[in-house]
Amino acid sequence: MTGATQDEKAPVEQAVLLEDWPLRPWILAVLGAIAGLGVYELLEDFDTEPLRAALAALMFFGAIAAGFVLRPQRLAEAAIFALGIGLVMAGIAYFAVNAHESHAGEEFAFAAGVFFSVLAIPLFQANFHRLRWDTPYPATHFYVWTDAVSAGGAFLFMGLSWALLWLLHGLFSLIGIDVIEELIQTGWFSAMFVGLTFGAALGVLRNQLGIIGTLQRVVMLVFSLLAVPFALALLIFLVILLFSGGSALWDATDSATPVLLTCAVGCFVLSNAVVRDDDAQRSSSAFMQSAALVLAFCILPLTVFAAISMGIRIDQHGLSPERIWALIAIVIACSYGLAYWVGLARGRMAGWSQYLRRANMHLAVVTCGIALVLAFPLIDFGGISAKNQVARLDAGKVSLEEFDLAALRWDFGDAGREVLAELAEREGEVAQLAQAAQAQTERPYDYGYARRVEADYNLRVQPDDPELREFIIGKLQEQPWKCQNQCLALDIGRNADGQRQVALIQHRAFEIYTMGGDEPADTPIPEPDRNLTSGELKEDSVVEIHTIPQRYIVIDGVPMQAPLGAEGEVAIEGDN
Repeated sequence: MTGATQDEKAPVEQAVLLEDWPLRPWILAVLGAIAGLGVYELLEDFDTEPLRAALAALMFFGAIAAGFVLRPQRLAEAAIFALGIGLVMAGIAYFAVNAHESHAGEEFAFAAGVFFSVLAIPLFQANFHRLRWDTPYPATHFYVWTDAVSAGGAFLFMGLSWALLWLLHGLFSLIGIDVIEELIQTGWFSAMFVGLTFGAALGVLRNQLGIIGTLQRVVMLVFSLLAVPFALALLIFLVILLFSGGSALWDATDSATPVLLTCAVGCFVLSNAVVRDDDAQRSSSAFMQSAALVLAFCILPLTVFAAISMGIRIDQHGLSPERIWALIAIVIACSYGLAYWVGLARGRMAGWSQYLRRANMHLAVVTCGIALVLAFPLIDFGGISAKNQVARLDAGKVSLEEFDLAALRWDFGDAGREVLAELAEREGEVAQLAQAAQAQTERPYDYGYARRVEADYNLRVQPDDPELREFIIGKLQEQPWKCQNQCLALDIGRNADGQRQVALIQHRAFEIYTMGGDEPADTPIPEPDRNLTSGELKEDSVVEIHTIPQRYIVIDGVPMQAPLGAEGEVAIEGDN
């Protein structure tokens, strides 16, 4: 073994020695239990306020980071880092929950924060904050893989602990003791148990990094075995694609981008499984080295094809927050692919793996910073997308019939709704459609329903009262999927508060709406009589209200199943 290789290995061996800490499992078990209980208490009602979400993220991500970075040497420094990760994620969670529907794509921003944390932890473990670009690659690579193996082992132990707990419950229930079942069914106990078992297992595994390192090499060996068939399959794919002119790929733009990016990630993982920490540990198999070289080469073509596929999609349908996030992922993936090509060109056949490792380190740091910036709402992707969509409409690139106004109402945040309001102030059909989209109270998942205006509803109003018609049209614009064939709005009298009530009849069912005033009392519509055959609304049906002995809507002489109740009783607005 050369002196250079020994020097490269020294930081890893030293790190392994520093990880042995008998108190670690106990500390992490207690920390996990406290974090589990805290997160449960903060998120129990699932109607989270921004501050509660932030505190929950602080406890959860702070505890997770502490599980990986706490060690007796420089304990305060590690604790500050773990707290910093928790605070960053708390801020991201606060903005994500506080934004609610005001910003678009907050779930992607939160995912970017998680990705930042995943990259930052091994960089800190390898002392990047001290060594900067002199950080040894073997140390960073070692922590990336051992963290992944440790987390997987801790999850497995947690699952086995639950299985054991259920087994003990079954055992003690044989003698009439049900205390374990009662505890399992208690939310706070389950949350504490999850945190405690995960923390304890992680602590034990982090104390055995020497063994974990050996297991890591086994995992990488298994991954490297997959490199050969995957590289061969990719070569066949690229050859066929190039000879076909790419037509099959362009016809599948809906699914092509995620598949291509996933394959590029697979190339990255499997090529690095062969390359490993240094040339001394790199697989000596010529087949595997050739496969790693092919996989490293394929990252750029795959990501370029993904970019072209996404470009076609954007040209067809314009920008959306999801597509902007996809573009960012493609740019990062292309950066890796380009860096790998440069490394292959500079290293040629002898030293290309060294350049790949250097690219990994530099790009990991850059990607970590980009993820942190994107996790906070500094750039409004919803506003960018909304302006792009309207520009396409005004330029005639998309017809009004195909323009998705519901997306402006629901998918692009406040910026989209502001643009929608501007469209509603225009004249003609675009204003009508924009106003209908503004009135929606739920997201229509059928695109055709989102474009319905008053003339699209086959609606009969009885009696033909303009006020009644205006009210029910407003309700239909809020819920445009209703009244798909024909429907009838029937004045059924007033409730106990003197509010006018309308039954909207469709097919064999109806629902009641209340006009004006506050919401009526929460009294349900009477249950339908299942022994009756319900009247069915048709185009020329005669609809009346009869008392038999309760008040019923009668269609062509046949009463509907559910009674109305006596006039003056209170009914709710809702579905029957």
